[in-house]
Amino acid sequence: MRLSPEELPAALEPIVQQHIPGSAISGWKRAEQGFATETYLFDAVDAEGATTGLVFRRPPEASLFPDYDLRRQFLVMKRLAGTGLPVPEVRWIEPDDTALGTPYFVMDRIDGGSTPSDVPTYHESGMYYDAKPEDRTTIWWHCLDTMARIHQLDPAALRLDFLRMDQLGADPVEQAINYLDWAVHWAATNPAPTIERALTWLREHRYQAEHVTLCWGDARLSNILYGGDLAVLGVLDWEIAHLGDHEFDLAWLLFTDWLSSDFQGRARLPGTPGREEAIARYETVTGWPVRNLRFNEILCAITLSVPLLRMSSHLGMGDLSAVCVARLDQLLT
Repeated sequence: MRLSPEELPAALEPIVQQHIPGSAISGWKRAEQGFATETYLFDAVDAEGATTGLVFRRPPEASLFPDYDLRRQFLVMKRLAGTGLPVPEVRWIEPDDTALGTPYFVMDRIDGGSTPSDVPTYHESGMYYDAKPEDRTTIWWHCLDTMARIHQLDPAALRLDFLRMDQLGADPVEQAINYLDWAVHWAATNPAPTIERALTWLREHRYQAEHVTLCWGDARLSNILYGGDLAVLGVLDWEIAHLGDHEFDLAWLLFTDWLSSDFQGRARLPGTPGREEAIARYETVTGWPVRNLRFNEILCAITLSVPLLRMSSHLGMGDLSAVCVARLDQLLT
C-alpha cells in the first residue's frame, strides 16, 4: 500500500540507516516544484551531528506519461556521473514495491543554490526577476551552454542505449512521432483537433536527424541550480531524457520562455536573449546549424500536451492543454 507523505519518514529511516549507519531523518519536507515525480527533501543526521542532505523521489499517484520509469532518470544521472556535468549523485534505488508501497530512489541534495521560478513565472517573480539585466543574460547563457554540453556527450560511451525506442520506428524522429501519438491518446480520449492536425503534420514532414544525441528533455531555466555567482551547481530533472535530435532541447527552452512571456502577454525582462540570439549562440557553441527548429517546436508543444491532458482528464484540473493548442495554431499557420 502506498504510504502517505506523513508516513514516509518513519518507514524510510531504517533503510537510510542501512546506507548511512546511525542516521536519523530530520527536516522532511516536500519540494515546491514538480508534478512528474513526487519529491521530498530531508537530512540524514548521524550520532555526532554530521548532516547529509538528501532527496527522496517516487512516482506520482497518477503518472503523467504512459512510460513513466523511475529507473530511467536514476540511470541517466548515474551514467552522467564522471562527465563533469553537475548532476546530483544518486545513492540507491528500489525499483519494486517495497515497505514504502512504491518504487523510489534517493540522491544527494545540492545545497547553496537557487532556480528561476516556475509559478509565478521567472518573468514576474523570483531570482531571475530580481536579477540585474546582465545577470539574466548570464543565467540564460549558462542554461543554453549546459544544454549544448549535454549534446556533445557520446551516448554510446555512456551506455545510454536503454533510452532507445526501436520498437516505435526506424529512427529517432519516427519514434518520437509514434510515441507522441500513443501518449496523447493514452492521456485523453479526444484530444483537440489541432493536436491531431499537428501529429499529421509531423508525419508529413519527417526528416533524418543529422545528429542523434542525449536530449535532456526538460531543458529550461528552472531546471538549473545556480550558485550565488550564477555558476551552474546542478542540472536537474531527467524524467523525459531520451535519444533524439538535439534541436528538441533548444525548441523546449524557447517554448517554455514563450509560455512565460508572450503567451501571458508579458514582455521579456531586460537582459533576456531573443530567439534569434539564442539560436545563433547555440550554433556557435555546438558548431551545428539549426535546421529543423519548427518541427521540434511542434514536437515540444505536443509533448507538453500529454501531461496537461492527463491532468485534465484524470485529475479533474480543467482543460490545461489550451496553451499547447495556442502554440500549435501559431506554428501550423
